[in-house]
Amino acid sequence: MLYYQYEMQRMALSPLRMFATNALSMLETPHNPLRLTPAGRLASAALNHFEHNTRQFSKPAFGHTCTTIAGKSVAITEEITAHWLWGDLLRFRREATRPNDPKLLIVAPMSGHFATLLRGTVKAFLPDHDTYITDWRDSRAVPVTQAGFDLDDYIDTVMDFLRVLGPDTHVIAVCQPAVPVLAAASLMNAMSDPAAPRSMTLIGGPIDTREAPTQVNLFAKKRSIEWFRHNTIYRVPFGNPGFMRRVYPGFLQLAGFMAMNLDRHMEAHSQMFLHLVDGDGESLVSKRRFYEEYRAVMDLPAEYYLQTIAAVFQEHLLPKGELVSRGRQVDPAAIERTALLTIEGERDDISGIGQTRAAHKLVRNLPQAMRQHHEQDGVGHYGLFNGKRFQSDVAPLIKTFIATHR
Repeated sequence: MLYYQYEMQRMALSPLRMFATNALSMLETPHNPLRLTPAGRLASAALNHFEHNTRQFSKPAFGHTCTTIAGKSVAITEEITAHWLWGDLLRFRREATRPNDPKLLIVAPMSGHFATLLRGTVKAFLPDHDTYITDWRDSRAVPVTQAGFDLDDYIDTVMDFLRVLGPDTHVIAVCQPAVPVLAAASLMNAMSDPAAPRSMTLIGGPIDTREAPTQVNLFAKKRSIEWFRHNTIYRVPFGNPGFMRRVYPGFLQLAGFMAMNLDRHMEAHSQMFLHLVDGDGESLVSKRRFYEEYRAVMDLPAEYYLQTIAAVFQEHLLPKGELVSRGRQVDPAAIERTALLTIEGERDDISGIGQTRAAHKLVRNLPQAMRQHHEQDGVGHYGLFNGKRFQSDVAPLIKTFIATHR
């Protein structure tokens, strides 16, 4: 019933949001004498803030229309290279002939946010890589009559996409997909698949959550899988293509993440309100852009969410050597041809220090010359794949690693 209550509340607020929008248009009319008065500014800020915080944000656009190569602007077009029920392999095609640039697959997390959360990650690699990303589908949009999606499907999809791209592809897994990507690379190496990735970069991923467990890890560990099934899984409400599909709603994921740093989010919203009152548009834009992206969420298939909770956060199957996918034993020791780079953040409160680095213990047959670990100082989880430190420190490190292991 919680999902229905959420939808009813959203619908109940719609008339108020419409009123706020209309009132704003009247208040901000250039000829309105109240527009620049203290009372007018306060009213405009309050209405604007209310409208923004009650809006339901849909999937944003990546927005990459061009990049700069050798000092020249080059156009970018998005194209679907492969289409699967639960996601597309999206390519950022550059209108330039660059046959020697490495093929790069960025595997986005299926963890509540759309793949567009990695917009900055994609941007960093466009000038010198043939870049692709996994663009996962919102469960609300998948009819219940269609097949489900679980962790095994995730592993298979990564392998399918790598085979579509062919040999000499490099892969980056951001956060949660570190586990299925490591599993996919293990299986492909074990079967001597020619499409096994040349290199694999795992960023802030939960390979072994027994290492420096965070608040997120402890929450998952202290509750049974039945608790998650009864308290976090709901049916998609009527009016959506995925009506009656069992999902973990995106708004619950968002609420959980915001609750972890509630003081920081409240302070940010307070600052946004004051920027509105002061008319400080420049300071407001960046904060608003972040929250419009952060609050655009998608529902997750229940099968995938529950299997991930159990296998990754409760039973630790991969680091214990007990992960089996469709009858196939997942053994990272089989990795001998895929170079490994792991990256962690000093202030990461989602994947603690050591959780991603644990992958090196598992790939015990990989030569030392084909592996590297990096701990980025001064950044949290988000800063590992977006922002200034990513652009100046992390992205160049990954590019050098890829170039070394082509």
